[in-house]
Amino acid sequence: MADQRMLSFVTVDKEMPDKRPPDLRRQDFGEIYAEYAEAKAAEQASRCSQCGVPYCQTHCPLHNNIPDWLRLTAEGRLQEAYEVSQATNTFPEICGRICPQDRLCEGNCVIEQSGHGTVTIGAVEKYITDTAWEQGWVKPIAPASERSESVGIIGAGPGGLAAADMLRREGVQVTVYDRYDRAGGLMTYGIPGFKLEKPVVMQRIDQLEQGGVQFQLNCDVGNDLSFDAIRGKHDAVLIATGVYKSRGLKAPGVGAEGIVRAIDFLTASNRKSFGDDVPEFDSGELNAEGKRVVVIGGGDTAMDCVRTAVRQGATSVKCLYRRDRANMPGSQREVANAEEEGVEFVWLSAPKGFTGDKVDGVIVEKMRLGQPDATGRQVPELIEGSDYTEGADLVIMALGFEPEDLPTLWGVPELEVTRWGTIKADFRTHETAIPGVYAAGDIVRGASLVVWAIRDGREAADAMLDYFAQPAQVAAE
Repeated sequence: MADQRMLSFVTVDKEMPDKRPPDLRRQDFGEIYAEYAEAKAAEQASRCSQCGVPYCQTHCPLHNNIPDWLRLTAEGRLQEAYEVSQATNTFPEICGRICPQDRLCEGNCVIEQSGHGTVTIGAVEKYITDTAWEQGWVKPIAPASERSESVGIIGAGPGGLAAADMLRREGVQVTVYDRYDRAGGLMTYGIPGFKLEKPVVMQRIDQLEQGGVQFQLNCDVGNDLSFDAIRGKHDAVLIATGVYKSRGLKAPGVGAEGIVRAIDFLTASNRKSFGDDVPEFDSGELNAEGKRVVVIGGGDTAMDCVRTAVRQGATSVKCLYRRDRANMPGSQREVANAEEEGVEFVWLSAPKGFTGDKVDGVIVEKMRLGQPDATGRQVPELIEGSDYTEGADLVIMALGFEPEDLPTLWGVPELEVTRWGTIKADFRTHETAIPGVYAAGDIVRGASLVVWAIRDGREAADAMLDYFAQPAQVAAE
């Protein structure tokens, strides 16, 4: 009987959850996709072909047991589906919302490759876990017994929180240190509500607190508390700070008023959604209302900025990217959503400079794609004499992020870094050059995806548990 519920992709078409009309979703920061109804979730899950070699699972950084929880959903066994999903993913309701499934699991779905349209894996994952929260299946962490070992985690983003969850389940004492006043990292202050509503993040933070994770917020390591002090308080330390230093641009006029960093723009907007007092927003400095907005960059952060500016009431929003649509690093699904909402993409264009002490224009130079570089991507080349000026009242730089110089900031020269400034850590154990100190997520990888940070945090937690299981080594140190 169960088999008859699967393989329905030959008769049932792919169907995403309903998407709110662009004219409505432009008016608020609510998520744009509706929830599946139970029957629709089961129907879409039943399209899974139950491959012998599931490429969706292989291309998921967490190697989630996707075919298993799709089958359980199709059979109406939602609580079991949630348990299978939760077994490999600390935050499935978050990944279901913000993972670029079109590049990962769904993009490698076998029935997608055969022309039937992918299984809507992310939407089903979101449905399963949202249902689990509603039904009370998500319980506070309750370790079978408490352990004496203590871990300090620097950074309350997805990597740090995933490690905290895994360690607390084993009874380890965990304290998370973070520079912000709320935990969650970029999930809280970087990603806009229309992709990830903030109560979804806050309920996970509450679950961790109820399970015994201690949070020390408004704590800027290196200023408020030294790294050595944290090492002295704990048996092991995990560095999971992420990368927050914005990449800059060298061009005439770059220091003009009205040219802002993406992280500042998005943080101000998210703080307003919490009801915080944000003077920079209220003054108009970090507010797009009534302005001609130009966003520079082509990644997911740029997509977050253009779609936020639309919702703030910008008169126009344009995105400059030096390559074409096919070579854009951001999610194609996000590009399509932005275009529906009125964003104009100016492909093959780059900023040459800016006009006005208070910015009133971007000098744009047109590009063409030349020969591929060592990575295989075509290199943008300048088209001579193609310059023109694009009017702008607010320019948002979304050129990516780089690591801060942690060895210098924290006074820990023995913390080894790569030539890119990321922390050197063993790719299996995540241990750094300092015994008992681990690193995970973007501070090791460079700017990457939430799902990779979750994987790294879980692996680092496992490695720390192995470290604690070697009493002779700990005693020797």
